[in-house]
Amino acid sequence: MKWNQQKIKIKNKQKILHTVINQAPISRADLATQLGLTKGTVSTLVGELIEEKICLESGPGESSGGRRPVILLFNEKAGYSVGIDLGVNYILGILTDLKGQIIQEQKEEMDTRNEDECVEAIINMIHSLISSAPQSPYGIVGIGIGIPGILNKEETIILAPNLGWENSNIKDRIQEAFQVPVLLENEANAGAYGEKKYGAGKNYTNVVYVSAGVGIGGGIIFDNELYRGSRGFSGEIGHMTIELNGKPCRCGNNGCWELYASEKALLNQAQAILGANEKVNLDYLVKIAEENEQIKHVFTTLGKYLGIGILNIINTFNPEEVIIGNQLASAKKWLIGPINDYIETHNIKFDEGHIKITFAELGFHSAARGVSAQTIDHFLKSREQIALV
Repeated sequence: MKWNQQKIKIKNKQKILHTVINQAPISRADLATQLGLTKGTVSTLVGELIEEKICLESGPGESSGGRRPVILLFNEKAGYSVGIDLGVNYILGILTDLKGQIIQEQKEEMDTRNEDECVEAIINMIHSLISSAPQSPYGIVGIGIGIPGILNKEETIILAPNLGWENSNIKDRIQEAFQVPVLLENEANAGAYGEKKYGAGKNYTNVVYVSAGVGIGGGIIFDNELYRGSRGFSGEIGHMTIELNGKPCRCGNNGCWELYASEKALLNQAQAILGANEKVNLDYLVKIAEENEQIKHVFTTLGKYLGIGILNIINTFNPEEVIIGNQLASAKKWLIGPINDYIETHNIKFDEGHIKITFAELGFHSAARGVSAQTIDHFLKSREQIALV
């Protein structure tokens, strides 16, 4: 009986905190009314959250008659989180408060895929971000790292083909360096989580996030929850076959989607057109496509290939929304037309117009903000349970 009461108390406390986070400023009376809890229960649990410095009291709000109520706020400055997006050729790091707002940001281009060198660069960036964190009751509550590869449920990197890593466990090394909880997540899952929480997916229940960078990955959200599959590594959509006798892929397959619809595919085609002496990057190609019809055509072809894979996703998962993120999101101007044209032409007729295809609202920050948000959510849940056990 006592344990059941504890579970109910935890659940009620989570509801109160969730409501304060999303609706503050709010009064105790409004919390009680909205959640169907007694004023005494709300007062007790709010008192604990204030004592734990997770919530704050502000000045009195407007009165509907009688004493003016004391207003509650979420204390987003009670702690900070670090989010790292490890790309194939870059590392992006952010420091956020407990509402996911970016306090500090760093980005470094990477010219190595050596695991030890990458881990050293990640650790150095985390040290730098942590040193910029303001004083707070809980300090750094966690570190999240998005990885462009396949992870199992134990957060071991089974395979990161574009990095050339296999059976890698970097989590323990980073956790040992900082002595705070460390979370490793597939980069596309992280991007899906970030867009669902803060970006283009926040008003949808079933979303597929397509991370289109050097490779392509997918983050799948069903009923507001990340879908991971039976062994933890769903979403490897970049390795669906779209050409039966296609190009060989590092994963060991042939004709994988990412060989035809990724940033790497775009750069390779553009380099062949512009010549080996031309320095090619995505921003440059987006700019010169205004005047260079050949480069514009490369974008059009890439958009059609993106459309092929996205249509397969639509027919398989029937999501409400498909979000295109990572590097290629910056080429929306040239890609959205060919993508929509292909899907409108080839989609099942009775399903026309029911799927929203959009680009990441968080831009290049989707994955970093996503892993930061995951560590924050884990921290808030663990604080409630620790306080009540």
